[in-house]
Amino acid sequence: MTEVSVEPEVRSAAGAVRGRREGGLAVFRGIPFAAPPVGAARFGAPRPAPRWDGVREAFSFGPAAPQGSSGFRLAGGAAPGRPETREDWLTLNVWTPAPDPAARRPVMVWIHGGAYKLGSSAQPGYDARRIARDGELVVVTCNYRLGVEGFAAIAGAPANRALLDQVAALEWVRDNITAFGGDPDRVTVFGESAGAGSVAALLVMPAAAGLFRRAVAQSVPGTFVSAELAADVTAAIAAQRGLRPTIAELSTVEPRELAEAGDAVGAASRRYADRWGQLADGDTCFAPVVDGEVLPTTPWRALAGGAARAVELVVGHNREEFRLFMGMAGKFGTVSDAAATRSLRLFAPGPDGEQAYRTAFPAASAEELYERVRSDWLFRMPSLHLAESHVAGGGRAHLYELTWPAPGAGGRFGACHGLDIPLLFGTLDADLGPLLIGPEPSAEAQRLSAAFRTAWTAFATTGDPGWPAFDGETRLTRIFDAEPAVMPYPEETSRLLWRHHEFAPLPLLG
Repeated sequence: MTEVSVEPEVRSAAGAVRGRREGGLAVFRGIPFAAPPVGAARFGAPRPAPRWDGVREAFSFGPAAPQGSSGFRLAGGAAPGRPETREDWLTLNVWTPAPDPAARRPVMVWIHGGAYKLGSSAQPGYDARRIARDGELVVVTCNYRLGVEGFAAIAGAPANRALLDQVAALEWVRDNITAFGGDPDRVTVFGESAGAGSVAALLVMPAAAGLFRRAVAQSVPGTFVSAELAADVTAAIAAQRGLRPTIAELSTVEPRELAEAGDAVGAASRRYADRWGQLADGDTCFAPVVDGEVLPTTPWRALAGGAARAVELVVGHNREEFRLFMGMAGKFGTVSDAAATRSLRLFAPGPDGEQAYRTAFPAASAEELYERVRSDWLFRMPSLHLAESHVAGGGRAHLYELTWPAPGAGGRFGACHGLDIPLLFGTLDADLGPLLIGPEPSAEAQRLSAAFRTAWTAFATTGDPGWPAFDGETRLTRIFDAEPAVMPYPEETSRLLWRHHEFAPLPLLG
């Protein structure tokens, strides 16, 4: 007799869902964790998802949150083939070995990146089957509002609506994950780039307290903005459409069109350099807002004060973070000494930052200085300082650096930003994977990929990723490379240059 495969069904608080059996896992896609943020609910805090009768099919990912079409999109973008007309953006997906309430497995909740304006949990690179299968745990991935919808500072609207969406997803996990075989008391939140910035914010947000026990932050951006700067950015975006920056007027523009307006301002942001300073130099003008309420202060300051000392943390960065953006912008081999000088003066810490970098790296070329100071400012030093702040506040942290040089594209990208995503998820043939790793991943790449998953899932399960905790003296760091190692923090020269720097909210100038 042929065995009939019965599709798994689970009853959530809002209603029953039916998933698929795939590769030994039960997979549920597109489950609403909050109501669609449209109409009167637009620009508001997330509200509970409406209940439904019967059994809802959870076979397909929900639509991506509205986002523009410009900017760096290899690691982001709308879900392929999903119509733009659907408004149920706030959905999540679950991979579980078995939806058995008695299993009580560890849970990992992924927050995707994308410059706070791009991305979707439906991206092929975030297929979590290997993490769930290899770690024998439950993995949840979620969408959240992006760009103007999620981060614009609008009078009368709550700040950081995207972060509140993430809190709502974690609340859904708390209330529902037992039915899917997970343990709500053993939740690890993890994310990369803007996802790591979100994780850093969640660590210190009052609304997120108690919703997770452990956290992994991969390449934390240092860009958090003041309320004044965020309001000025919103005013510029509204002006691009001939509007005032109010809920009433911004609500007259469709979300996708408003996202395009945000992209247009971001692409021309250098015209605002006299007011926006460092924020004006990039392709995105969005970041978490230190508003004093939803996000009371920066993660670094709050962690140093002990805000999340009970949460265990893994944090780290890649060695040549900014080389991804240089490659995508066609800057390899084109950086002049004048461009390096401008970057050093804009981003290096302290009044003599340019000379300090040139003295510390006397043999570095203009291109190397350009890449190094931007890597340090944007990702490397914020990640290091997050570990230092957490330990100073009485918490436990484990630090890592990915140094494996990506072999794809002739090796030009090195250990660049985003390389850790295909390695962690094992999606070496999706999104950034083929570009960075090549069309046929080597056995070495496969081994490194497995090492990432082993470390992350061990941490989610036991709190120990497999290397010693970080402290302010030995600064032991796990090196992810073809030959694994644990050593004192290898970027000591940069650390010394930045040791007195505070990653404060970016201010509105003038």
